[in-house]
Amino acid sequence: MIRLVLFDIDGTLIRTGGAGVEAFARAFAEVFGVRDGVERIRFAGRTDTSLVREMMSLSGVPPTEANFRRFFEAYVAHLRELMRGCQGEICPGVVEFIAQLRALSPPPLIGLLTGNIRAGAEIKLRHFQLWDLFHVGAFADDHEDRNEIAVVARERGSRALREPLRGEQILVVGDTAHDIRCARAIGARVLAVATGGHALEELRAHQPDWLVRDLREVSAAEICGIPTGRTAAS
Repeated sequence: MIRLVLFDIDGTLIRTGGAGVEAFARAFAEVFGVRDGVERIRFAGRTDTSLVREMMSLSGVPPTEANFRRFFEAYVAHLRELMRGCQGEICPGVVEFIAQLRALSPPPLIGLLTGNIRAGAEIKLRHFQLWDLFHVGAFADDHEDRNEIAVVARERGSRALREPLRGEQILVVGDTAHDIRCARAIGARVLAVATGGHALEELRAHQPDWLVRDLREVSAAEICGIPTGRTAAS
């Protein structure tokens, strides 16, 4: 039985219309005077901290703790401003799928497993009135490596449920190969959705347990009720 469901954010739950990338660009230009800091960076599935480190490396900016702090202070301010005028959307089927999860008996714990820093995650999800649906989470503040963020998410979920969770009791929902890999790092099962950074066939190559174009194609009861060991990627 699935006891913990962990969602990625960008491309899985929501699309921000490029607000996150633009906030990165504005913050990097403001703090370090580099105007093309995001041009050579691929964002999908990455952690915020790893992205900043790569941008610093490409631009010759020392990756000091103080520089990370200055960048993220500026990033949060720009993201908050940009999200006010965000033209993004909630990904198809998300609201219905979460409602189905909450209606299960017993319902799994619903949380976040994301490469966003916590403040960024909250700004984005509050804009779409989704933040309060999630009871636990692990973020780029917790670790730069997404696989290690998954470990933190499992530990927090276990504490919240007051039981040690096994990998097969955890479901990760994500839209990139990075989400699949970090789920496998903790032995979790994976529902991959082609609503963000990777196409359907690209995701299929990484062998998720379930593969759908979007969350309208699957039900929470189907996912949480299938016995361990069955593969339903289609």
